[in-house]
Amino acid sequence: MSSRRWLAASCALVTAAAAVAVATAAHAANPIITSIYTADPAPLVVGNTMYIYAGRDEAPTGTSNFLMREWHVLSSTDANTWVDNGAKANIATFGWAGADAWAGEVEPRNGKYYWYTSINGNGAGWMNIGVAVGDTPLGPFTDAKGGPLISDSTANSSGLNIDPTVFVDDDGQAYMYWGGYWAPRAVKLAANMIDTVGSVVTPQGLTNYWEAPWMFKRNGLYYMMYAANDTSGCVTNSNYACQRYATATNPLGPWTHRGIVLGQVSSTTNHAGIVDFNGQSYLVYHTADAPAGGNFRRSVAVDKLYFNADGTIQQVIPTTGGGTGGGSGTNIAPNATASTSYVSSWESLAAINNGGTPVNSQDRSSLAYGNWPEQGTQWIEYQWPTAQSINKSAVYWFDDNQGIDVPASCQLQYWNGSQYVNVPGQSTCGVAGNVENVITFSQVNTTRLRLNITSRTGLSTGVLEWKAFQS
Repeated sequence: MSSRRWLAASCALVTAAAAVAVATAAHAANPIITSIYTADPAPLVVGNTMYIYAGRDEAPTGTSNFLMREWHVLSSTDANTWVDNGAKANIATFGWAGADAWAGEVEPRNGKYYWYTSINGNGAGWMNIGVAVGDTPLGPFTDAKGGPLISDSTANSSGLNIDPTVFVDDDGQAYMYWGGYWAPRAVKLAANMIDTVGSVVTPQGLTNYWEAPWMFKRNGLYYMMYAANDTSGCVTNSNYACQRYATATNPLGPWTHRGIVLGQVSSTTNHAGIVDFNGQSYLVYHTADAPAGGNFRRSVAVDKLYFNADGTIQQVIPTTGGGTGGGSGTNIAPNATASTSYVSSWESLAAINNGGTPVNSQDRSSLAYGNWPEQGTQWIEYQWPTAQSINKSAVYWFDDNQGIDVPASCQLQYWNGSQYVNVPGQSTCGVAGNVENVITFSQVNTTRLRLNITSRTGLSTGVLEWKAFQS
């Protein structure tokens, strides 16, 4: 395993200007920081602190391009309360660069911290890979090389030289992967961490690769997570991306595709890293979920991540709102078996826990559950093989503007060992359309959770996604 973390990833824009580093704290919720917009996170654990290196989105509302001029460092000692330590590098850090401070990642070695970045140089070509160095995780950082590490003039470089991820193996050999436009590339790095060794290679087996690689090693197996934009179970529209992953027994591959770590999120770009902190694995990624956010005004989120006994990764379902971010709540619905009192033959019960992220209540892109023509009270239910501790749920209602509408009311119940009873202390069971309705209640330990749904007169009901959060 790398001395600094487990994994990392990709993409955004920037202009010059040094920023005053004012530490701003934010508490448990996704996104973890809302005082500014942050994107392309790369986590790093040093001692008892998790750091997240992220670009800053500064695009005004209504613009349709990235504006990124600096990189910030976020930190936490509990993966729950986060501090923005301010801008620790910017375009002016690199005298040879002029714009576009995109994704970067920090790798420690030899008592130094090397910050690999995506940045637009002033010379020929477009994006380059630069490297800065600092004595601490918070810098100060200075240009370590005086020019690009990788540029368009590098033999066999990517179609877009962005999104570096650097990994130091157990034998001390360092590797860098990078690249966009379906063109992953890899090269060995010298011990000084600022020169390449040998030829740039094109790794094989990274199925549907688009950008944003993140490499790590676990139990002797190499992992590569990356953004993909295919519609083969990944995203509903190729303008978006998911996070796929592959494994290999050699750091340069060939790679074998294993599955999806993170599905489509609210932003078109999807950039993530994985890190092990205080005995728990975390996925760090970005979305457009902050107030007034968007595709060019993104924000970093953190959720717990779990490995199966065979080394495969369980897909992470993004959480939002107070108490669900920072790893303080995990959606366990995808691990449950779903059942229902009734589902229409043309609809799908699988929709309720398949990880879809609806755009609105009419969004069928990840399927929909509906119970037309049934009226009155119907139910959907989750069952787990072992008891789960649950204290929160969230439901996104389906409304087809025909016979299915948002319900008149709803009620959560749990199985107490002999019968279904109402969960204690339940907050309002919201019935609003076009939003995720969050329901909190006192913790229950149960193998079954049921959502009773009562329709409006003359109508039926439906659900696009139903989450259950482990406390």
